[in-house]
Amino acid sequence: MTELRRRRFCTALAGGAVAALSFHRHATAQDAVVVIRDYKFVPAQLSIKPGTTVRWVNEEKRTTHTVRFAGPAGLESERLFPGDQFEHRFDKPGFVSYLCGPHPEMTGSIEVRP
Repeated sequence: MTELRRRRFCTALAGGAVAALSFHRHATAQDAVVVIRDYKFVPAQLSIKPGTTVRWVNEEKRTTHTVRFAGPAGLESERLFPGDQFEHRFDKPGFVSYLCGPHPEMTGSIEVRP
């Protein structure tokens, strides 16, 4: 193996190790992401542990959305323009349904389980 090929191999190997460490760090973090695209919440159903923060990210090109939780409290995010995000932390076990205020056909749910 030439010196140049050996350096490239070691660099690629080191990059893979850093990626693996980064993935492990993200996998253990107490957060989850729901992407908004094509007038859908992706994933539409999510199962998380108490204490997890869920972040909704609007990846649409031209459309705004909101995240509105069902129930009497009816918490609703501000309008999420393309690229905007909304976060909410779930501390109590249970089942939470939500929808998009301007587009009520867009629905999602979160199960918070210990």
